[in-house]
Amino acid sequence: MTQNCGIVAVVGAPNAGKSTLVNALVGQKVAITSPKAQTTRTRVMGVAIEGETQIVLVDTPGIFTPGRRLDRAMVQAAWAGTQDADIILLVVDGRAGLGGKMEPILAGLENRPERIWLVLNKVDIAAKDKLLTLTERLHERVSPAETFFVSAATGDGLPEFKTALASAMPEGPWHFPEDQVSDATDRLLAAEITREQLYHQLHAELPYASAVETEKYTERQDGSVEIHQQILVARPTQRAIILGKGGQRLKEIGSAARAELAKLLGVRVHLYLHVKVKEGWDEDRSVYRDIGLDWSE
Repeated sequence: MTQNCGIVAVVGAPNAGKSTLVNALVGQKVAITSPKAQTTRTRVMGVAIEGETQIVLVDTPGIFTPGRRLDRAMVQAAWAGTQDADIILLVVDGRAGLGGKMEPILAGLENRPERIWLVLNKVDIAAKDKLLTLTERLHERVSPAETFFVSAATGDGLPEFKTALASAMPEGPWHFPEDQVSDATDRLLAAEITREQLYHQLHAELPYASAVETEKYTERQDGSVEIHQQILVARPTQRAIILGKGGQRLKEIGSAARAELAKLLGVRVHLYLHVKVKEGWDEDRSVYRDIGLDWSE
């Protein structure tokens, strides 16, 4: 039986639903999600299988006009994720339409040699007339080879979209074993799951002022996993927010992250969280290395 395998780069503005789409195509969580924009910080690979075809999906951070060093590193990771792609998927929030956030993406996609497919996401909650106008305008800018209307959250249009993606992949051996769904290490996944809970439980209280480092990841003799993590914040007030009254908020974050990790790893998890104030952590080269970003001047 002939095998097919290709690389698909998933790009778009922050909060377009890229990670939700990648998770849905893979069939399980490989990238963290939250309603907060710029949840994805680094490039994450998800591996989807359709028949004899393997689709390697490169989930990238949302592209925006960067300010801080961290922003620049995230945008750099996004564009780096498109290199060597057989197809670039431009994922657009069908509700949000075209705004200033889309401009750097559209400009970056002009004159690209790769095939560009347009995916209008969140069509279940988008106004149909606005959707058609948006599609016309996007076709004028990037001339996509294919256009799809989906809802990554509900699954609308995804089976047909996945079949079409698989049929467009070139012939060749699979890049990953059949049972591998991501290139992320368990250490990195553990840090990402805890960061996801920070976003879910703290909402606007702690915008992007935190990072999670996995300091220790040990497999115990009974098959369970012991994980020690450090949550970095820039100010003592942020540490107090994460801890909550009597440390209750941190316990809730740890409990939810532990349960999610146990489900993903398939083993019992012992998770120990520590909150550390580290002023200027987003200017620390070692932190960038740990969260999978390149340090850029």
